[in-house]
Amino acid sequence: MDGDTNEQPSAGDKTPAGVRRRPWPLRRGPAPTGVRRSLRMTGVTLAVVLVSLAGVVLGVFAGGRVDTDIGPFQATLTLTPDTSGGTTVDIPPLGALLLDSHDGPTHLTVRLGALDQMRTEALIDDPASIQRASVSAVEDVRTGVMRLGLRTVASAVLATLLLAALVFRNVRRTALSGVLALVVSLGSLGAAAGTLRPQAIEEPRYEGLLVNAPAIVGDARRIANDYTRYAEQLQRLVGNVSQLYTTVSGLPVFEPAPDTTRVLHVSDMHLNPTGWSLIRTVVEQFDIDVVIDTGDITDWGSEPEASFVGSIGLLKRPYVYIRGNHDSGRTAAAVARQPNAIVLNNSTTTVAGLTIAGIGDPRFTPDKNTSPAGSGLTKPVAEQVIGAGEQLAATVRNSPRPVNIALVHDPASAGPLSGTCPLVLAGHTHARQVSMLPQQPGLGPTQLMVEGSTGGAGLRGLEGEKPTPLSMSVLYFDKDKLLQAYDDITVGGTGQAQVNLERHVIKDPQAGEPAPVTPTPTR
Repeated sequence: MDGDTNEQPSAGDKTPAGVRRRPWPLRRGPAPTGVRRSLRMTGVTLAVVLVSLAGVVLGVFAGGRVDTDIGPFQATLTLTPDTSGGTTVDIPPLGALLLDSHDGPTHLTVRLGALDQMRTEALIDDPASIQRASVSAVEDVRTGVMRLGLRTVASAVLATLLLAALVFRNVRRTALSGVLALVVSLGSLGAAAGTLRPQAIEEPRYEGLLVNAPAIVGDARRIANDYTRYAEQLQRLVGNVSQLYTTVSGLPVFEPAPDTTRVLHVSDMHLNPTGWSLIRTVVEQFDIDVVIDTGDITDWGSEPEASFVGSIGLLKRPYVYIRGNHDSGRTAAAVARQPNAIVLNNSTTTVAGLTIAGIGDPRFTPDKNTSPAGSGLTKPVAEQVIGAGEQLAATVRNSPRPVNIALVHDPASAGPLSGTCPLVLAGHTHARQVSMLPQQPGLGPTQLMVEGSTGGAGLRGLEGEKPTPLSMSVLYFDKDKLLQAYDDITVGGTGQAQVNLERHVIKDPQAGEPAPVTPTPTR
């Protein structure tokens, strides 16, 4: 055989003769190393981006919030992701103002909370500070927004680092996620700042009760105008009160004895200056011996309001006063400076032969948290108010002289006084009411007389369809200092040129039961 041998196909080789082999088999094998690396890098990049975005969102929701002071308000600023941007000024419970202040991807919410009492009083005490506060409020907002931005960025980066560390367990990828989160959060805030529209505050949209905001402004102006007319009309109506004395003296059902003590009960003046004119007229015409005021002579208890109590000295009669929940300690001090005033605070006094005990309201709420209807009377507040009555009851029991009259501002304080004295006077509700307290076994009866508002509830008395009438009562005490009769005097509001008197005679002064009402209207 020669050296040229023909290679024979093996038994497993199925390639026909003359057909060229392929350079690699047809079956699939592992991809090249470059492709695998490219796919892997793409997956890691997407994972880093998703983790970073998720961390930013979580961080914004978790930490995008700061509490700050804006003027006298305690406010909360909050940032949330939002494609449309904008700002919401939330004013609970009235509603919200919506401002198209900037484009996305962030939304700012400013929630105004409670008024800071000290800062509010400072604004009222110093009128010039209101202008300063309007300037400082802008700086307060700017400072608050800057704090919010820094806090949000820090929270977003921290949340992203924690999430990336849990997902990747790799230092390099965690660091990349943190850097990306920093870029995304700074870029989002920069986009919002770059599209800022300061003029948007001039074109707000309203939600909730603030939908009627333009009408509210109009109503406030109308109330102020009505109040002026109201005051002018009351000046004319006060003259009609002089007719009451002649009318009362002619009533056959009751003739005050020469030794009768006359007490004028007023309450809840709420800064209405026309109330003083009415009080002076009644004091003179009914020959009042002592005036009793069961509180809320002011609205906010501020220093400028203290001048309102200066009319007390013009009455030339003893003026016994207890503090209401709208009166501050400064209000009580201003009353005490009047030469004829006596301020009671869990104490007693004897004037015009009557021994009187009184205690101020334990609250100081110069706003609407504690309305006359008692909407703010939570359990702790109720316990506080009732506790004031219990303190006064102990003072009455320990008094060396029997107490004829006890004074509280809120009728809720009267319960513990049952059986300690014959009569309890109160105010606060702006609605006149007379009732007997539940009698205690073995003790005498106690009558509760709640006065309406002698100031017609102030300006708020004009907010309804009909103004709150001015009301006060003349109480007649016999020689034994027991209530034998009382006159309820009511001066109508705007459009109601009427002064009304209702005479009540106590059938049994010992039991405190009133006789049927005898109304006496006077035009």
